[in-house]
Amino acid sequence: MNKSELIAAAAQSAGITKKDTERVLNAAIDAITQSLIRGEKVQLSGFGTFETRDRKERTGCNPHNSQPIRIAATRVPAFKPSKALKDSVSG
Repeated sequence: MNKSELIAAAAQSAGITKKDTERVLNAAIDAITQSLIRGEKVQLSGFGTFETRDRKERTGCNPHNSQPIRIAATRVPAFKPSKALKDSVSG
């Protein structure tokens, strides 16, 4: 499912227009993104938690010439699904 399919499904389920649904979805994504930029966790009950994690500097391998390269430390977004979501998906 891509973003436009998600918007269509949510609009049909909620009984609102696709345009309004798209605005709401974009606002939610923006709010989650801004919270992660500030280093905050975003917990959605029954769905999961969005957070950031710090990756340490490490050594990798250049696939073109097999030479070792230094990969800088960085902060990355992460998602941890809730137990309810895991149970729903697993059946």
